[in-house]
Amino acid sequence: MTVITTIRKVTIDLENKAKQIAKDLSIPYVTRNNLGIDKIKQQEKVDTVIVVKKDKLVLDLPTGEMFFHPNMAQVRMKRLRCGDIDNMLEAMGGREFLQNKTVLDCTLGFASDAIISSYGVGPKGKVIGLEVNPLIALIVKDGLKTYLPTNYDLKSAMDNITVINQDYLSFLKEQEDNSFDIIYFDPMFRHALTDSKSLNPLRQLADMRAVSHEALNEAKRVAKYRIVFKENSRSLEFSRLGFTKICGGKYAPIHYGVIDLN
Repeated sequence: MTVITTIRKVTIDLENKAKQIAKDLSIPYVTRNNLGIDKIKQQEKVDTVIVVKKDKLVLDLPTGEMFFHPNMAQVRMKRLRCGDIDNMLEAMGGREFLQNKTVLDCTLGFASDAIISSYGVGPKGKVIGLEVNPLIALIVKDGLKTYLPTNYDLKSAMDNITVINQDYLSFLKEQEDNSFDIIYFDPMFRHALTDSKSLNPLRQLADMRAVSHEALNEAKRVAKYRIVFKENSRSLEFSRLGFTKICGGKYAPIHYGVIDLN
């Protein structure tokens, strides 16, 4: 169960935003009344509270706080602007090929990869990001709109991502043949690379299901050019799903499986 509230020094705009989110998600709105978040959790008998702040939405979870930040996307974009390559973009076909293309990111998460994909396709391309968890989708969709980076390219890439709260299998089944140029999967790794505490809030909410053969077959129908699948370089998922073309540095901890379609 989840409720939503605001910061203590609330304004009419923040209150209205919180009430609208409460309506959209069909969850209770709780007036802050100078209460601490732990007190609200105790009072409402919940373990998750959305807090509407001036510059962002914050999810207060038992495992910690979660809010949107471009994270490694900033570092990767800086490297790209300096002329470096990005292994994910190379797996997708390279920046020249990606220009003006459409990418369907089936596992949006915090949108770090989607931001780089968006930079790769450019302002005339398009990235659709699917996120099955409504709370993650909410935080990321709001964050992509409200986060203010100093880098224009980063802002432009963030603006060009459309977030949809839907399971990727059901979404794929609704699409026509060849309706996206690239389809991308980045499921939660079967074996995490690290025990990073910063990822604990995301792990609590993330979809832990492995990609199914059914979903992959739908992706083969919907994708026009290529399917890209991200995993731990030592993962057995590549062979399970039939990926024989693997991209990424020889010693890189992350590899990308590729299926070329046309």
